[in-house]
Amino acid sequence: MMAINANALPANASWNTLNWELIDAQVKQLQMRIAKAMREGKYRKVNSLQWILTHSYYAKLLAIRRVTQNKGSKTSGVDKIIWHNHEQKLEAANQLNRHGYKAFPLKRIYIPKNGNKLKLRPLSIPTMRDRAMQALYLLALEPVSETCSDKNAYGFRPKRSCADAIGQCFIALARTTSAQWVLEGDIKSCFNEINHKWLLENIPLDKIMLKQWLKSGYIEEQQLYATTRGVAQGGVISPTLLNLTLHGLEGKIKSATKSKDKVNVVIYADDFIITGATKEVLEDTVKPLVINFLAERGLELSQEKTLITHINHGFDFLGFNVRKYKQKLLIKPAKKSVKSFLANIRDIIKSMKTAKTEELINTINLKITGWANYFRHVVAKAIFSKVDHELFQALWAWAKRRHPSKPATWIRKKYFCKIALDNWVFNAGVKPWHGRYKLLCLKKASSVAIVRHIKIQAEANPYNPKYKEYFEKRMVSNGSNETWDI
Repeated sequence: MMAINANALPANASWNTLNWELIDAQVKQLQMRIAKAMREGKYRKVNSLQWILTHSYYAKLLAIRRVTQNKGSKTSGVDKIIWHNHEQKLEAANQLNRHGYKAFPLKRIYIPKNGNKLKLRPLSIPTMRDRAMQALYLLALEPVSETCSDKNAYGFRPKRSCADAIGQCFIALARTTSAQWVLEGDIKSCFNEINHKWLLENIPLDKIMLKQWLKSGYIEEQQLYATTRGVAQGGVISPTLLNLTLHGLEGKIKSATKSKDKVNVVIYADDFIITGATKEVLEDTVKPLVINFLAERGLELSQEKTLITHINHGFDFLGFNVRKYKQKLLIKPAKKSVKSFLANIRDIIKSMKTAKTEELINTINLKITGWANYFRHVVAKAIFSKVDHELFQALWAWAKRRHPSKPATWIRKKYFCKIALDNWVFNAGVKPWHGRYKLLCLKKASSVAIVRHIKIQAEANPYNPKYKEYFEKRMVSNGSNETWDI
């Protein structure tokens, strides 16, 4: 592979021959230095190292690569530009400069909220260049964020997942002596309401660049609107800005309560739960603290959706239901999650009424794999079987609609076969597969093994060399224990 100059584009450079291992290593080394300076409280050094990183050609290439590999890379902003080929990517890296940079307005679209087509939430899409510039500055901000974030915050952070947040819920609530009450926090329109003044005064990043993204405005139906508060849902750097906005919540609550109060905080992005020994400690001490903390940042709790619940009644968090049954804590897929997933699958089946069987199977298999892997670390086996049964009924109805004049025995023979002890395997027959032939079958959720997730150490930081060996071992031990965020 060809080595590259860190500050200029080699005359004979080719995207495919860039030494990405070297690029990753060089950028990571600089990020480790930023994190070290942050741990030591050398904030002026943090600023100077961030400047070096954001002007490094290695970092610019890495930012372009991350943006173009993202699932939204085929969606353009208001300039309608997409980087299709390698030449465009290299040229973009050459033009990723702070001097003369001005962010474009965001493109505003609306997408279903939590899968509900009747409720929409705004999504603001930056241009490719703005996304790449945010990705570049995120490389400089993330080591800072990881160094100072609350130890039990798990959302939008490297090496952490929903499974870790749920694992912490189990640790905080599973024992017979654990807290019995839970405050379920719901922040009103969190991304859209964060105070810009607070961000500009408290986020350790180039203020000129940060202000560009906060004040870029958005275009909806060819009309330009100003952005006076909030961060763009769709911005590359927005999740980390949110994490830093909520940084300090855990420490503030812990310092104001005693060990006998059994207070534990678990945060995932803008969702959080706080445990307490009594309802009173949550209502009278913790909740007012949270309200004041959020108010300083321009945020507020939803009074209707913020609840204080006894663990015996259970609560939903990140798509899971957490509840004690006769002093035994069980975590399962929440009923809403199961209902939403099945509704989505039924919609897919109905929309593919004339599709080839193999296309239908491939589409559903992707959905089942992602959903089942997300819940594979909890008590989900019975629910997986229920999902399989509901899916069978939907597919049987699909097959009958395709062949209304055929008897049930004919339909069964055409679409279902027997494998081992299962007499009803939906399949598309034998198909080519990597140079061989294989029976293409629908995956069953119940075929996904239930595997205990090993929760990340709360203090672990990928930008601290102290944890290098820990993360290497964790990668090996979790090789077949992958987690999915959906």
